Amino acid sequence: MEIKPTESELEILQVIWKKGQCTVREVHDELAKNKDAGYTTTLKLMQIMHDKGMVERDTTSKTHVYKALFTMEQAQSNALDKILSTVFKGSTSDLVIQALGQHRASRDEIDAIKNFLNQFDQDKK
Repeated sequence: MEIKPTESELEILQVIWKKGQCTVREVHDELAKNKDAGYTTTLKLMQIMHDKGMVERDTTSKTHVYKALFTMEQAQSNALDKILSTVFKGSTSDLVIQALGQHRASRDEIDAIKNFLNQFDQDKK
């Protein structure tokens, strides 16, 4: 399945991924902390996401409970693959150089990247 959530759908998914599963009210309350969104808009978006196969909903009780049908890692991987192939023409090094050149990585992030590269290099030997 190709994962192509919109920006608003990603905001909803972030809440669901964080909580594991939740009602429309729980998602709406979380989103309302940072943006002005109507409850019915959140409800409609979540219904659309269900129709698209992004979430499943348990309808056994009066209050429907939603759960994501893919992980955050799967969404990140899909988005990265698309960016890598379209924007960077498949060049991983260009993507990494651009990402590190445009944004200040913390010392911890740089150390994590170095550790990953060292492990990656060891696995290739």
